[in-house]
Amino acid sequence: MPMPATLLHDQPIEQRIDALFALSRQHADHFGSAGAWLSRQRYLAQHPTSIVVMKCMDGRIHIPHATRTPLGIITPFRNLGGIFDLGWPYLGELLTDTVIEAANAGRATLLLITYHFSEGNPARGCAGFDCDTQAAKAHAYAIARQAGQLFGEDHQQVYPLVCGFETDSDALILHGQDNAVLDVREWVGQPTEALTAHLQAIFPDMPADIRRDLLPLLKGNLAHVNDLQGVERELDIEHREWAICIGRGFDFLHLPNTALIIGPYGPDLAEPIGTAATIIEANMQAGKIPDDGFMLLASTPYQHSGVDRARAMLKSRFLSEFAEQVIRREHPHLAQKMRRHTAVVHWPTRRLDSLD
Repeated sequence: MPMPATLLHDQPIEQRIDALFALSRQHADHFGSAGAWLSRQRYLAQHPTSIVVMKCMDGRIHIPHATRTPLGIITPFRNLGGIFDLGWPYLGELLTDTVIEAANAGRATLLLITYHFSEGNPARGCAGFDCDTQAAKAHAYAIARQAGQLFGEDHQQVYPLVCGFETDSDALILHGQDNAVLDVREWVGQPTEALTAHLQAIFPDMPADIRRDLLPLLKGNLAHVNDLQGVERELDIEHREWAICIGRGFDFLHLPNTALIIGPYGPDLAEPIGTAATIIEANMQAGKIPDDGFMLLASTPYQHSGVDRARAMLKSRFLSEFAEQVIRREHPHLAQKMRRHTAVVHWPTRRLDSLD
């Protein structure tokens, strides 16, 4: 059984790496279990809207954990600062394929476009925007406008929703029409029945089925925020990451502040890799993590054996080698402490196979 994140951060690097691989095996076993499969099927039958989240690589932003949504329901896209451009070829193709697949199954898509900040200390904000929350929010709105251009301005098939994430409390802040806001922190102690009417009031153009399927995320987040009140969370709210993950297929990493996850979407992968290395190095220098090493993990999902798996192997190896080159060039001292691992993930089972 992998140890909790609160204990894991202080262990020697090899023990931390072993624990992450053990966590991946545990996640695959759980994901493939009969109970988990039935739970996902039941959830999707009750809430069929496809949910896509665009978010920062920051290890504190874990939406399934913060909303108590079963793993495998939410499709994440992660990049430095939550910075995306839907014109990026690979990102645009993946996102469009996700939307079309849902539409072919008769499902609408809720596109949560997130930015994050810390209420208690602005310096704990988003490193991708130099902790400038207004800039991060403005970028999220720019993505929402692109989504309208791509999928329809009426937002009936794909609803882009700008959503803040306050990392001290793990609370969602939903931005509606006419500057209306739904801040989950303000609903602690209030009856959840009123959330339905409030959602309709601030999102009058949101289709009823999407609004119905957004509600469980809010109720789950409200319960999560409520349970965290009064809990000492230094490990969770401060940067304490010790792993850099590049690629896709990291949904087993549901530990706060463990890994910085970089999606292979943009035309410039060097910048987020360099930023992630800067954060890791700062964590070591501040004594937040041991300075005996950090993990670089590259992963690519595949659906089928044969050519699909072979392509995933080539892609993972390319990403791993590319990331190592960037880190050695920009952070030569840190690179000496790198533990590089390369893997592929069989997506139907979430099984992670090491290529080392």
